[in-house]
Amino acid sequence: MTQTEMATEEDLLVSLTFHNFSADMLKEFALKIVKPYFNGNMNQAVRRLMEKAINEETIVNQALIAESKSGPGGRI
Repeated sequence: MTQTEMATEEDLLVSLTFHNFSADMLKEFALKIVKPYFNGNMNQAVRRLMEKAINEETIVNQALIAESKSGPGGRI
């Protein structure tokens, strides 16, 4: 295995900057989501919500593939 193949998740971390968010939207997100569910950790909130969205999309995509393979009536 080469050094490139041994990259860990920490090696691949990036910093993000968000543009064109209103202060009100950010405050509301912080009050309604970040503070109660993530103990005020904005980074953790954004990361977990992104992971959840990706997982949900994967589940929906798999269900659609399974449905298309089963054909009309839902049976294989």
